[in-house]
Amino acid sequence: MNAKMDKRTVALKAMRCEPVPYTPWSLGFTYEAAAKLKAHYGVNDLEPLLENHVLGLSVFGGFENIGNECYEDFFGVVWDRSEDKDIGVVKNLLIPEPTLAGFKLPPFPDKAAFEANVGKRIEQHPDLLRMFAIGFSLFERAWTMRGMENLLMDMCVNPEFVEELLTTITDFNIEIVKRALEYDIDVVHFGDDWGQQHGLIMGPVLWKKFIYPQLKRIYGVVRDAGKMVSIHSCGDVDELFDDLVAIGLNNFNPFQPEVMDTFALMDQYKGRLSFWGGLSTQRTLPYGTVEQVVAESERLLEKGLGGGYIFAPAHAVEGDVPLENMLAFINAVQLQKGYLAQQ
Repeated sequence: MNAKMDKRTVALKAMRCEPVPYTPWSLGFTYEAAAKLKAHYGVNDLEPLLENHVLGLSVFGGFENIGNECYEDFFGVVWDRSEDKDIGVVKNLLIPEPTLAGFKLPPFPDKAAFEANVGKRIEQHPDLLRMFAIGFSLFERAWTMRGMENLLMDMCVNPEFVEELLTTITDFNIEIVKRALEYDIDVVHFGDDWGQQHGLIMGPVLWKKFIYPQLKRIYGVVRDAGKMVSIHSCGDVDELFDDLVAIGLNNFNPFQPEVMDTFALMDQYKGRLSFWGGLSTQRTLPYGTVEQVVAESERLLEKGLGGGYIFAPAHAVEGDVPLENMLAFINAVQLQKGYLAQQ
């Protein structure tokens, strides 16, 4: 453990639940929080300063500004960002009725998109963990096109349509994943929020009926290629961990301490599931003192030395977090003795 390791190696060991010389990290910030840090540091790009260990890769590109503070995503969903500057609120309804008649998937990203956004970026950052990501990967993609209330009702009254819709989305994503797996990536990361502050949005029965079979298919593609699977799912979802591990999940994010016992879960799933997140973004970061932020960060960093953990706030840091609290956890990760010894 004395030999120096690059960031990719350390992050891979953490993902594989192996002991690490220091706890790797990946720090994310919303638009407003990032603006505070950029002003403080006097830079336009935070990445060189943050020294993150994870390289996020995607071929879906950014949202297109279509005016009036609205942005259109790859699937044609329009997001109103007049209040929420990072994601926004869905403004249109791509599938107004419970049928796919007339619905068209977006064009498949071409070879040039994969080469520019995956191949070239890996060449530019060879020392980082290579994580290919598909956001809004299943349930989220379905409800953004159909509407949340409509989709939840459809699960009860139009189950055949829901199965067709989710199968169509998964088939599309499987082809994206297969193309990404032609590159030397380490992890495929799926974003799909299922949780609320207490329990699942659709409940465990409907999750198992509709979501689980699709996850099993796409996780299998990744695992058959010898790569790791990671998910992001906000909320109280730890009741699903056993099912997810059984079909090949390696890593869970964002790991919210407000809705789950993070330290108990790290012990319970030690060696079977790694975690990424854990620093309170609902309580400690916006309302805690610098000392409390440092204490919580150091406790997580210490726990991470045994493997199975990538340090991060439990979600992208919001603009209501004081600058001094952001600087506190940034300094905490970068001043780890093990990390300093690797430099």
